[in-house]
Amino acid sequence: MAQTKNQFYLRRLHSLLGVIPLGAFLVVHLTVNHQATRGVEAFNKAAGFMDSLPFLYALEFIMIYIPILFHAIYGFYIAFTASQNIGHYSYTRNWLFLFQRLSGILTFLFVMIHMWQTRIQKLMGEEVSYDMVHQIVANPIWLIFYIVCIIAVVFHFANGLWSFLVTWGILQSPKSQKIFTWVSLVIFIILSYIGVSAIVAFA
Repeated sequence: MAQTKNQFYLRRLHSLLGVIPLGAFLVVHLTVNHQATRGVEAFNKAAGFMDSLPFLYALEFIMIYIPILFHAIYGFYIAFTASQNIGHYSYTRNWLFLFQRLSGILTFLFVMIHMWQTRIQKLMGEEVSYDMVHQIVANPIWLIFYIVCIIAVVFHFANGLWSFLVTWGILQSPKSQKIFTWVSLVIFIILSYIGVSAIVAFA
């Protein structure tokens, strides 16, 4: 009984962190990156503003790194114990559950690589700028990797919004769940466009 109750709260915390703050950070990050479509100076100015925020490193640890670590660890637990969901929802929704787990694994891999190529390099003295990202995605293999991973990250967030609203009891009726499936699809398309067009602009 106690274990079931703990899992109930852990799942709620897991879904909450996926939307706030991680989902909010994703939207901000994609918006900043999209400035690359307006040119080098526009992106460097937006990136410079983000780097000038007070208590930046503390904010990153509290609002990004710690939530990502918990969300990833518990997400892996859910991914490998997800058989209990089969049959509880529609055929389509069960496929979306599977894609959610797979995209979560790919998202974690991508975040680790992206942090190494940008944030860790910054700690080693490099400047996070348009040229830094351009040098990465100038390689066609990295460009394809980034495009695929951006789409996976956005899917994980957009579809995760549905799970978040169900987990927190906001979407209770089958009709509301079906409607928000289409809403999440629209969110996925819009954010994918923003993210992919940005990374192509860097290339």
